[in-house]
Amino acid sequence: VQLQASGGGLVQAGGSLRLSCSASGRTFSFSTYAMGWFRQAPGKEREFVGAISWNGSNTYYADSVKGRFTISRDNDKNTVPLQMNSLKPEDTAVYYCAATGRYYGGSYVPTAARQYDYWGQGTLVTVSS
Repeated sequence: VQLQASGGGLVQAGGSLRLSCSASGRTFSFSTYAMGWFRQAPGKEREFVGAISWNGSNTYYADSVKGRFTISRDNDKNTVPLQMNSLKPEDTAVYYCAATGRYYGGSYVPTAARQYDYWGQGTLVTVSS
């Protein structure tokens, strides 16, 4: 399974960015995987941002981004966009997407990094004040 995050960049506070995670793999069945976004700021631990269940019916967000960020999925294109609005300087971090197939068939949305099996390389988001 290969995950590729893209869309990062420099934006002013209050602005928006749309990240995307593209998933691929010879035997990878994207529609059976829950997908998550995490971020890591300089000098800090990796933290959960948001996640979506395998079928898109459930989403979950960290309190710090609730109401500003929206995660979705396109099972035809094997992508997971993360729409980020009203960005703040504290949103500055490297953003990572992750995938797990452990929760297929249920409604559970995993929020811990240890619950994910595959990770992409990060994309840097910098929010200037």
